[in-house]
Amino acid sequence: MEPTTFETHRLVKSEDLNHHRTLFAGRCAEWFVEAGFIAAASVLPPNEIVCLKIHGLEFTKPVQPGEIACFRSKLVQAGRTSLIVYITLSTPNHESPIVQGFITFVRVDEKGKSQPHNLTLTFSDPEDIRLNEEAGKLQ
Repeated sequence: MEPTTFETHRLVKSEDLNHHRTLFAGRCAEWFVEAGFIAAASVLPPNEIVCLKIHGLEFTKPVQPGEIACFRSKLVQAGRTSLIVYITLSTPNHESPIVQGFITFVRVDEKGKSQPHNLTLTFSDPEDIRLNEEAGKLQ
């Protein structure tokens, strides 16, 4: 299957801010994992998915109150039981990603034991191929 990009939008409000009055990294991490989960849940039942690892959450600029945070998530690698999702955050004021990183999710049974998902991803876009190779180095 060819991966699909999913978009999630959030309004950055006063309760989402840190002591510098910019988006709190903890709140961003929460939204980041949620955006990644949405991509994983597009191919597996949500009750069979757990987050294993956030590989990185790299900020290049602060996000200001009142900005709309646009998270884009896409499956970039499928292992035997795992899925790796690449996520970016941009705003209307910044087209290039302000935050980016990878998350690994694992398919589990009702007891929490990892289970094969039998998914295969195919890539035709050069950027998707690059992300797949980068994700492969995270293992």
